[in-house]
Amino acid sequence: MGESWQQRHRPALFALRDRFEVKAVCDEVSLLAEQAAREFSAAAVDGYRALVTRDDIDAILILSPQWFGALPVLAACDASKAVYCTSALEVDPISAQQICTRVEETGITFMAELPRRHAPATIRLKELIATRLGAPRLLFCHHRQPVARGTGPRLRPTYQQYVTRALMEQVDWCRYVVGIEPTSVVGIGHTGPDTNGEDDYQMMSVDFTQAGALGAGAVAQISCGHYIPGNWPEAISFRPPAALQVCCERGIAFVDLPETLTWFDSAGRHQESLESERPVGEQMLMLFHRSVTSLVRRSSDMQDAFRALHVVMSARESRQNGVRVNLECE
Repeated sequence: MGESWQQRHRPALFALRDRFEVKAVCDEVSLLAEQAAREFSAAAVDGYRALVTRDDIDAILILSPQWFGALPVLAACDASKAVYCTSALEVDPISAQQICTRVEETGITFMAELPRRHAPATIRLKELIATRLGAPRLLFCHHRQPVARGTGPRLRPTYQQYVTRALMEQVDWCRYVVGIEPTSVVGIGHTGPDTNGEDDYQMMSVDFTQAGALGAGAVAQISCGHYIPGNWPEAISFRPPAALQVCCERGIAFVDLPETLTWFDSAGRHQESLESERPVGEQMLMLFHRSVTSLVRRSSDMQDAFRALHVVMSARESRQNGVRVNLECE
């Protein structure tokens, strides 16, 4: 289980009991595992290896890296169990390569959780790009939130893991909206006085312009700021920027997750408050269920997650060396 268990995954599993039967739960805090297991009439298991090797389990939901890191994913590969993974966005590049290799070798279904793609506002934005707004030219994507530094029993992600995950989700979001692969990236950052020498603000300029295509493509400015102390809640919520601003050929759109979209074209302003039949958590688990039960293997989300990680790592290389870093496109 992880930070989003109570808000996203637990309600989704209850709502989808016709598709999922929770048979066992594992957590670094045994009391939490026992509580969750009782709710689902499941077994509380002491370790991830004992969980993945159970004969009554077809798929594993890895909702936090905890202290295990990439080990549960590799264990699931060894046991030929499908994997739904949120922690794919919190591993280091070496572990990411290990996961990619093992998933390809074993051929299991692997789905990385990328919730911004499935938000109603994102789906509507893609429709508008195809019909009214035209191709994206400039994207501004900003995430502003304090880092959770609690001292409770659960081990929280490190500062660097937290920021890396936020940036990866933003990079993947922009890649999805633009619809093509980036070609280069430039990164900058600012080191705060109380972040143990790590950045409290990181920004990258991701170039989607295709070689030899004059005027085609797009540029995304992606930033993640954790410069406001967590004990200043009013400052956090004061005039927050739009999660995503997209300037297109024939208009501009402002996205506030999960379901608010404001866009402008030659006809003026359009305000849309979108609703979905199911929450994003349920939609993603339904997609995972279809992937596991169908004959078509799904691993594209894994590729998307690790491409985003590659862009983030390249941006940090750019900042360190003071140069633009070219990205390899497949």
